Amino acid sequence: MADQYRPATEPVSLFEKKEELRRILKSRHFSNAPKKSRFLEFVCEQTLLGNGEKLNEYLIGVEVYGRGSDFNPQEDPIVRVQAHEMRRSLKSYYEEEGKTSPLRIDLPLGHYVPVFSKAAMEETTTPVAQEAQVAAAPRRREQFHYALILGLAATCAILAFLLIRERSRTEQAARSPLRLPEELEWFWEPFLPPADPPLIVIPNHPLLRAAHDGDSAQTLAHGHEIPKDELPEFRDTIHFRELKRFVFVPSMTDFTAVGETMGLSNLFGLFSQTGQKPRLLQSRLVTFEEIKHGNTILLGGNQAWSGRVFLNPEGFRFQAGVILNKNPRPGEKPFYKPEFDPVTNHLTLDYALVLMLPNERKENRILLVYGIYTQGSQAAIEYLTSAERLPELHKALVALSPDQKTPPPYFQVLLETTVENYVPGKASLVAVRVVSN
Repeated sequence: MADQYRPATEPVSLFEKKEELRRILKSRHFSNAPKKSRFLEFVCEQTLLGNGEKLNEYLIGVEVYGRGSDFNPQEDPIVRVQAHEMRRSLKSYYEEEGKTSPLRIDLPLGHYVPVFSKAAMEETTTPVAQEAQVAAAPRRREQFHYALILGLAATCAILAFLLIRERSRTEQAARSPLRLPEELEWFWEPFLPPADPPLIVIPNHPLLRAAHDGDSAQTLAHGHEIPKDELPEFRDTIHFRELKRFVFVPSMTDFTAVGETMGLSNLFGLFSQTGQKPRLLQSRLVTFEEIKHGNTILLGGNQAWSGRVFLNPEGFRFQAGVILNKNPRPGEKPFYKPEFDPVTNHLTLDYALVLMLPNERKENRILLVYGIYTQGSQAAIEYLTSAERLPELHKALVALSPDQKTPPPYFQVLLETTVENYVPGKASLVAVRVVSN
């Protein structure tokens, strides 16, 4: 019988290869021979993963037959013997159970990379049938050409329709500037086109971080050691397991507040709706002069100059970890400070300040958003980018405006948020103040 298989001239899908391997392993030639099955499965898997060039006697002996690292294929022929047996089993399988299989797996002599071949069934057509096929061929070609022309014409018509529709949509979008929902636009309008994209600044908090072997001797020399036994909170961390000593070093560059970072997703999502891409810098790389020349959003209260330059002493003031209220109004407190669970000492309530202030040029704005803790910052950013929550602030500000219709351009906002498992909940409005021009 002529050979029914030939190396595949058309792509063989990964699914087809895996299916053929599955059929072989379930056959009677392999199902009761676990080592032989594992051999075939291993070399096929490695080949399908692109590791075929790594297959050799040593690797197969160690991975399939459990030989140790001192395995010597020259002294122990287990792999060659089993490969010979596997080739015989594959031949028997394709002569019996797999004789109608559309695919074939072979292990060439002297090699351990399996070859996948597709069926190329030999012609069994009689001369009479061949003559009839030859006579019918022109008709089939003519019918095929008509069908092909009609199909191409239909495809061209559909593509032309889609192209015209897409061009119409693009032109319409270009004529219609991208806008935010009305519930958000009143707050963010100074930062939107035609204004340039704002600069967003994230804080660099000063902290003591754990030193490690990658630090320089100079860095380690400025460290402060704390015995491990005095820091049980670190016991389940990788630092506790990996570091022999707990030496802490001062840092201004290795940490960005998590809440502010999470809030960036909301801010960039908001500005992307208007086609803008804000600049993003860390506070240690930003000067006061750079801040003054455009729209700027300052996140986190740890800017070196924000508390001194931008806070309004007549309103709310962020100082030493609390928010002071110099002139409390009915229902307000003289100061606001975070709250903690008395048992776990976990943060349960945080506060945040939002300040919308004029920049050096009155058409530009400086927006400060920061909580006492990072959870407050995150909750405040989520509040300011929420079309469902921001109308509450709009209503409160309109009530303080002279005309009772238009919110004042500059203002302070005090927000509070619950915190559970270090994650902020929804911020709620505590108080607002109008900032005079």
